[in-house]
Amino acid sequence: MLRSILSVGGWTLASRVTGFVRDIATAAIIGAGPIADAFVVAFRLPNHFRAIFGEGAFNAAFIPSYGRIRTVEGEAAAGSFADRVYTLMLVIQLALLAIVLAVMPGFVGLLAPGLSAEPATFDLAIQLTRITFPYLFFITLVTLGSAILNAHDRFWAAAAAPILLNLSMIAALSLVHLFPGAGHAAAWGVAVSGALQLALVMWDLVRAGLRPRLVVPRWTRELGLFFRRLGPAVIGAAGVQVAMFADTIIASILPTGALSSLYYAERLYQLPLGVVGIAAGTVLLPTMSRLVAAGNPDGAHAAQNRAIGFTLALAAPCAVAFLTAPDLVVSALFQRGAFSASAAARAGAVLAAYSVGLPAAVIIRSATASFYARGDTATPLWASLTGYGVNIMLKILLVAQFGVVGLALATSVGIWTNVAIVAALAVRRGYAAPSLALARLIGATSCGCAAVAALVVLARPPLAVTFAPLGAVSEPATLAALAGAGLLVYAAVFLGVARLSGARSFRD
Repeated sequence: MLRSILSVGGWTLASRVTGFVRDIATAAIIGAGPIADAFVVAFRLPNHFRAIFGEGAFNAAFIPSYGRIRTVEGEAAAGSFADRVYTLMLVIQLALLAIVLAVMPGFVGLLAPGLSAEPATFDLAIQLTRITFPYLFFITLVTLGSAILNAHDRFWAAAAAPILLNLSMIAALSLVHLFPGAGHAAAWGVAVSGALQLALVMWDLVRAGLRPRLVVPRWTRELGLFFRRLGPAVIGAAGVQVAMFADTIIASILPTGALSSLYYAERLYQLPLGVVGIAAGTVLLPTMSRLVAAGNPDGAHAAQNRAIGFTLALAAPCAVAFLTAPDLVVSALFQRGAFSASAAARAGAVLAAYSVGLPAAVIIRSATASFYARGDTATPLWASLTGYGVNIMLKILLVAQFGVVGLALATSVGIWTNVAIVAALAVRRGYAAPSLALARLIGATSCGCAAVAALVVLARPPLAVTFAPLGAVSEPATLAALAGAGLLVYAAVFLGVARLSGARSFRD
């Protein structure tokens, strides 16, 4: 399982690295002004719907059902089930695409009402969203294909597909002179990437003999069970996305630049989340589903403990870096061209607020696997909605005082609420069993993080003075030096404490 997590994480890391190149190009060419705000709206809206109808909700309902049919009834029955789901998802996405394109001004006005006060930005957002929204159609089919591949322990194509989004946008921005503007270039890059990602996943499905086919849908008991599970999963995923919709809505009302500050901070926040958190959840769900179906709950608990310990050990140092030096991280990576120092400072403050919830965010998919592996999509739904309620309430309370930073802080508290509820219920029902080895790994991680925080606080000022003569590259040099030293310190303290406490490896 850990090898699979590392494989998915490796491809995801490649995706994030190319994503940073993409974001650097976007920041330099588009900046953080009205054009960037319009593009962020156009990019976020189809991605919100993708997350609701695609990744989390779909996998939670599909993989356990597909895995059970495959185990009990065989490959042919599982393939027939996938064909029916594929056909229905295709019809649903075509209908959604037609409806949204027909009512696009009202759609954008509903989800980003603050932009209507700036007619030029609002009109541009409508134009760009018309270009980007078909991305949802392609990426939902990518999600289905990826779920089938994951159920067969084939992870690389789904993990590598997002790289094509980054390369497509970089290519489009490099040809910006061929488009009406930079926003249009980026939007077309998004749309084209959807088709490219679908082609890659379908190619791997064909190689594996797993390509789903269009069929006349026939209602079966398994299909009914899938949709009964999908309903709560969609609402649960919608809870998180509605909170993000709320970020978009509220940020659109705040001064110009708030939307783009959220976007750039989220891009950094998503790096450890995608590389370790989502990778672990992607591999863990089919693993736990098989073990639970085989009557081996102890094996499922052990797999979950390993995944949680692994993700926390890798992601927690990033949270420390984002919390102790967020301004340096953002300015070193993005401050050039049209991206100003004030934009970097604002995005850095948002990043620090997001980092508070990063440890919870990286383990949420591993935590909810306790329920999804058993076909229970209702419990994570209620936990998600409770966290969402806390999130929205805090947004209302915090945005007046802290502005866009308050939105991110509310998101962090909401995620911790969600994780706490899921973990407590899983342990209470016997769906999870945290081990002593996990506690030792968490202790070693905490000590390593404390050492990194002390290093950043103490070493940053002298390093900044040392590299000041380098001018424009002084901040990237300072960040690189801190990152290298922090990695060495964290590894030394983590391994030392782990050895002393008896936590020998992630296999314990």
